[in-house]
Amino acid sequence: MDLFEYQARDIFEKHGVPVLGGVVATTPEEARAGAEQLLGGQPGVVVVKAQVKVGGRGKAGGVKLARSADDAAEKAAEILGMDIKGHTVHRVMIAAGAKIATEFYFSLLLDRAERRYLAMCSVEGGMDIEQLAVERPDALAKVAVDPRTGIDQAKADEIVAAAGFDAEIAPKVAAVLQTLWTVYRSEDATLVEVNPLVLTEDGEIVALDGKVTLDANADFRHPEHAELEDAGETDPLEARAKEKDLNYVKLDGEVGIIGNGAGLVMSTLDVVAYAGEAHGGVKPANFLDIGGGASAEIMAAGLDIILTDPQVKAVFVNVFGGITACDAVANGIVAALEILGDEASKPLVVRLDGNNVLEGRRILAEAGHPLVTIADTMDGGADKAAELAHAAA
Repeated sequence: MDLFEYQARDIFEKHGVPVLGGVVATTPEEARAGAEQLLGGQPGVVVVKAQVKVGGRGKAGGVKLARSADDAAEKAAEILGMDIKGHTVHRVMIAAGAKIATEFYFSLLLDRAERRYLAMCSVEGGMDIEQLAVERPDALAKVAVDPRTGIDQAKADEIVAAAGFDAEIAPKVAAVLQTLWTVYRSEDATLVEVNPLVLTEDGEIVALDGKVTLDANADFRHPEHAELEDAGETDPLEARAKEKDLNYVKLDGEVGIIGNGAGLVMSTLDVVAYAGEAHGGVKPANFLDIGGGASAEIMAAGLDIILTDPQVKAVFVNVFGGITACDAVANGIVAALEILGDEASKPLVVRLDGNNVLEGRRILAEAGHPLVTIADTMDGGADKAAELAHAAA
């Protein structure tokens, strides 16, 4: 789960990362009140920042300086409702201004390929860090981090040395990096990024802008993370699937996909996309992995989610029987269709293979449901599903 900047700021503050004050606003009036709170009746500057889960806000006009509470309200009115790379701005953060001397960059992320963490750091932070990484990769230090030890004093010193911080501020930066490691570890994050991490004119190191991604697999350890989810940004079908403990991701296509095992489902997406090229360019409508079990309840829940998607015109059920044999899957499909009744109104192509496949196919054939077409192969099933989806479009 990606967090908004204001949520990342709050988490940073909770763990002792140095941050500036910030107030969230959804209206210009709230922005004015937030600025008044931060300014405390004194002259000064605040920053009005669009809260969207996408980069490039500054270049898109989603970050503006305001020199009074009234000015903050005006800037908020300009930003609220703005479209930034397909994301509508529903809230802004009014952040305290800072006298910046120098901008730096730091991130800690999960390096899946190497099965470890990776710290990246540069003495050149700011909006163009991506361009810096491409044009001058030597300016971005990359230091492997052992998950067993994390960023202790020795590792923090190694990172700041590799990035080229001068001796005067290196200890201050190293201390903040250790605190950011605490955020990463304690919150079960897969990404903690600060851009910019700044040195102020007063000689303080402050995290001005944070990006945090939390590992949903660790939600059971963090019930409080549920409060961080933005219901308005969540697809309704994905929300329903989550309630039913289904691994579902909505896509922009016409062929609904159900499979058992993430690898098989990913392969099915590819095969359906390829088959769809010959049938009007139809595409997969979702990723849905029902896992090792395919009971009537699980199958019905999966079909219910997919069939209520108005974009779906046909469904491809692609299951390889293993621990759960194909006859159990077939019985689950038959029972699911009975449970759904008239709600099941779109054609299903079913391909079964693996353990007890002949019995599974026999059960489906004997049931003779008018919506079900049995496919012998994965390619044949994908082609038939694409054909049916195109015909119904």
